[in-house]
Amino acid sequence: MAQLPDHLDLHLIRILYLLLCEKNVSRVALKLDQPQPSISASLRKLRELTGDPLLVRGGRGMVPTQHGESLKKPAKRILDEVGQLFLQKTPFASMEESRTFRIGAPDYLDIQFLPTVVARLRRESPKSRIIIQSLGAEVDSIRMLSDGDLDLIIGNWQEPPEHLHLSRLFEDPIVCAMRADSPYAKRTDANEMTVDDYLNLPHVAPSPTLPGFHGVIDSFLAEHGLERNVMVESAYFSLIPHMLTQTDLVLTTGRQYLRFYERNLPIKVYTVPLRFPPMRFYQLWHERVHQAPEHKWLRDQITQAAAALNGK
Repeated sequence: MAQLPDHLDLHLIRILYLLLCEKNVSRVALKLDQPQPSISASLRKLRELTGDPLLVRGGRGMVPTQHGESLKKPAKRILDEVGQLFLQKTPFASMEESRTFRIGAPDYLDIQFLPTVVARLRRESPKSRIIIQSLGAEVDSIRMLSDGDLDLIIGNWQEPPEHLHLSRLFEDPIVCAMRADSPYAKRTDANEMTVDDYLNLPHVAPSPTLPGFHGVIDSFLAEHGLERNVMVESAYFSLIPHMLTQTDLVLTTGRQYLRFYERNLPIKVYTVPLRFPPMRFYQLWHERVHQAPEHKWLRDQITQAAAALNGK
């Protein structure tokens, strides 16, 4: 094979591919709107570069040589890959294409939210795989986003990292709950908890989901010079409502999150006597996937799942 030139014309690869497909110089000239002598000259150059005739006369016109036939797939692959680099990205064909989506999420989301997200993704992209990663202090989720180990995070941090993209999902007003037959619950109506009561009752709180991050509840209290009486800290947030049923502990969290447990466990929900801002949930993603069609599609599905949840 002749030595490759320093600069190989991509248009020459396109002509090679079309010649191998069409097996006719005149048809390729028409497709490319070029004069036939120009395509013939390109064929001669391709023969020099490959050291092979590429097309030879057969019984019914020109046919590719064995070597020419072997070049068709590599030429097509090169053209496709160059197209991915520089041409307009096509939308993600969710019903046909398969992707792996990696989502980081805390387990203190509304119990219906992630199941709704998973059901929607399974319905809209049945060939795709979904991996849900829990978030905790031991998980460097910010690094995982930048390294590609996570595609997006669902969270409610007070101050998300500024270099990440953000889209709001929903808000959840803050309430607290305890065992319905506890002495305090029996003698105190749902709207009569005082600030002193709230701060002095024994609390259970989730473990931090980020190193050095104390959560929206304790951060708000610290800003106002207050501190609650946290007696238990748990990394298993989904088990905390069940802890309430056997203890004197108080849980402070979102109203929407407690709705399911209020129907299924003997707990009593209280209005918190402090003006906590609502828990604001959003999705975060890195610039690395900001323009990717499949990730735009993923974020849209999660946004729609949140909208459906808010409509209930």
